[in-house]
Amino acid sequence: MAKTRPVSTNPSLKDPDLYESLRNEGYSKEKAARISNAKANPDMHPSQKGGKAPPYEEWTKDELFSRAGEIGIDGRSSMTKDELIKALRNH
Repeated sequence: MAKTRPVSTNPSLKDPDLYESLRNEGYSKEKAARISNAKANPDMHPSQKGGKAPPYEEWTKDELFSRAGEIGIDGRSSMTKDELIKALRNH
């Protein structure tokens, strides 16, 4: 049986039901909030392809390390390039 969470009362969430659904699917709090708020905004289209940044596989390990530091990924100093990519994608 899937673990359910109580519906959030966070006033900054535009679609609390979608947020809770995404959290129950395993999304991080940050990612669930971004997706639910974007889908609730008629001017945003979260299902469309994003910007023009190259895929992480084309980044150098130093670039990945810097990005991981910007978003606060712990343990990045001992990670391989593949581990950094996985950590960045799962953040």
